Amino acid sequence: ADLDGFRQEKSHIVDGKIRALPSYPHPRQMPDFWEFPTVSMGLGPINAIWQAQFNKYLHNRGIKDTSQQRVWAFLGDGEMDEVESRGALQWAAFEELDNLTFVVNCNLQRLDGPVRGNGKIMQELESFFRGAGWNVIKVVWGRGWDPLLAADKDGALVNVMNATSDGDYQTFKANDGAYVRDHFFARDPRTAKMVDGWTPERIWNLTRGGHDYQKVYSAYDAATKFTGAPTVILAHTIKGYFLGQHFAGRNATHQMKKLALDDLKQFRDRLDMPITDAQLEEDPYQPPYVRPDASDDRIAYALERRRALGGPVPQRRNNPKPIKLPDAKAYDSVKKGSGKQEIATTMAWVRLLKDLMRDKEFAPHVVPIIPDEARTFGMDSLFPTIKIYNPHGQNYTPVDHDLMLSYRESRQGQIIHTGINEAGSLASFTAVGSSYATHGVHMVPIYIFYSMFGFQRTGDAIWAAADQLSRGFMIGATAGRTTLTGEGTQHMDGHSPLLAATNPAVVHYDPAYGYEIAHIMQDGLERMYGENPEDIIYYLTVYNEPIVQPAEPEGVDVEGIKKGMYLLAKGSWEGVNPDARQVQLLASGVGVPWALEAQKLLHDDWGVVADVWSVTSWTELRRDAMAVDDKRFLHPNEDAGESWIVQKLKDTVGPVIATSDYMKQVQDQIAQWVPGDYASLGADGFGFSDTRAAARRYFHIDGPSMVVKALQMLAARGEVDPAWPGQAAEKYQLLDVNAGTSGNSGGDA
Repeated sequence: ADLDGFRQEKSHIVDGKIRALPSYPHPRQMPDFWEFPTVSMGLGPINAIWQAQFNKYLHNRGIKDTSQQRVWAFLGDGEMDEVESRGALQWAAFEELDNLTFVVNCNLQRLDGPVRGNGKIMQELESFFRGAGWNVIKVVWGRGWDPLLAADKDGALVNVMNATSDGDYQTFKANDGAYVRDHFFARDPRTAKMVDGWTPERIWNLTRGGHDYQKVYSAYDAATKFTGAPTVILAHTIKGYFLGQHFAGRNATHQMKKLALDDLKQFRDRLDMPITDAQLEEDPYQPPYVRPDASDDRIAYALERRRALGGPVPQRRNNPKPIKLPDAKAYDSVKKGSGKQEIATTMAWVRLLKDLMRDKEFAPHVVPIIPDEARTFGMDSLFPTIKIYNPHGQNYTPVDHDLMLSYRESRQGQIIHTGINEAGSLASFTAVGSSYATHGVHMVPIYIFYSMFGFQRTGDAIWAAADQLSRGFMIGATAGRTTLTGEGTQHMDGHSPLLAATNPAVVHYDPAYGYEIAHIMQDGLERMYGENPEDIIYYLTVYNEPIVQPAEPEGVDVEGIKKGMYLLAKGSWEGVNPDARQVQLLASGVGVPWALEAQKLLHDDWGVVADVWSVTSWTELRRDAMAVDDKRFLHPNEDAGESWIVQKLKDTVGPVIATSDYMKQVQDQIAQWVPGDYASLGADGFGFSDTRAAARRYFHIDGPSMVVKALQMLAARGEVDPAWPGQAAEKYQLLDVNAGTSGNSGGDA
């Protein structure tokens, strides 16, 4: 039934249940079967390296004995041109990942043509892997070549082999034995003599090493016995081997999905399948299934070998041992605020992390992943306490050894420090985040990075992590287009929330204050590691601008924090007319203080009452509203309820102005569901290096800009004097970037 539903993941229903196979196997469709989906070329190799690294990490930290586990990555020679395929090879050698084996299928072809038509991809890969410190095993020629090579006393055959380009090798196997005699062996009289008297069929049956089972077995056996470094097996093969002359060695496209009848019969014969010609001829496009019963010698042998090797592969097990999450009191410190001290939300998050790490039951499960910049984020205090993982320990004296926050590495270290390596960090995140299924152990990856270099740099890998059902936290630090002062275009993130919104598994939050972070982190841990864990990833954007962190307000709307917005500060009616006009100011992250500034200016200068709403997640508000719309659309006779946006704003008065330190499209995600007039202020365009205040004035997202926009919208509704917007723009010098005042200076973290 499953095979009948190939590529019909939603539509093939048998006895009320979906019975289908996806075109590319993945655990969302097959949660008990497929473990490691990669799909996008290049992600498989780097993910395999970091999976092997994580296996050693678990063993060295004493969390699980993984000494008998091996990681096998089956790859293609064309795939090895992807940067991620080769970019981390030296890391695998440095970490002595002898639990890792790459098997590169060197059929010499990409879809369009040869990998190295004028060259030799196997020799290229051999030199590359050897240079990176890997053990290299080449499986080039089948046993039929051994007598010829043994007789090659003067090296003529080897010379012809080495002089023949990959493009020619591809062409040989797209023809026949006579062609091989004339265009390969005939290149040298000595090699031509070697096959003198051979039939074309005998020449044709000279196989390549990757199709010789004994040689492949010997290579695998040697790989498992080698220690001290990872191993790569380079196996010389033919693309489309066994599939007939229309496929073998040819540039068959993705559109070629059916075998010709003659090819189908040949395929049947080579595999000795009990199917008659009549059965195939009845419908060549629907050949019968062949499933030997349990008494068949081949099935019995396969099952016996799998039992001896530890069980079926692949098999995905989702029954991890539960972990005890931190008590509520672990979040108390960050909820108390910072008093008079100004700290950034990045530092508030780091403080919370340290508090969570004090829980002795929970702490061992946390895996901080850092691609350098830990000191920038204020995380260097973790170096001497939980230490940086290094399988070799620390065999040198660090330059800061006499300081309290000295750089400390250990074989039992907890931090995975990847160096300047976002791709490796994400591969590590994927391995750690899927540990609950791979190892039966809940591990909590917390990957912190410059937010600009997250989804923009490694979005494809994050999608693969979601496909693998990985869970964990991603922390986009130094976020915002105007907040990372002085860094310029390359570093100023004004769009990562939008990129995150494209991944259905990612839950993004843009908190303004430490107490919001506390509730979001607690909610994330409960959703991903609680009684009913969800296959999601939490992404928090945090900032490096120091501000006074307020204490959690009494009776704060915790549900609103988690759902995406809550009323932070109701407008004051003190000193204004009873019939004063009203507006609603929505802001997220570092934009919330600007909204509070605008609230005061509107009240003091214009007699307008403004409510300030902290929007912790524009994306979650949108998803909630879409879910309500879908229910109303698909079940028109049922009560769909109201979205959180509508619940919160339906009884408010006045236009709504939404602001963030990101481009307007972030806030525009919720535009269609906001009751009444709505406008967005955002930082569209490239960032630049300047003061925060100047940048915010330039993009017109600061407090005075909100005031002018609010007055403009009120004037358009006929609720205030039409001259007020112009007067306000002049009063606050809206066009003068040097007149901006919204923002503090300083603060790496």
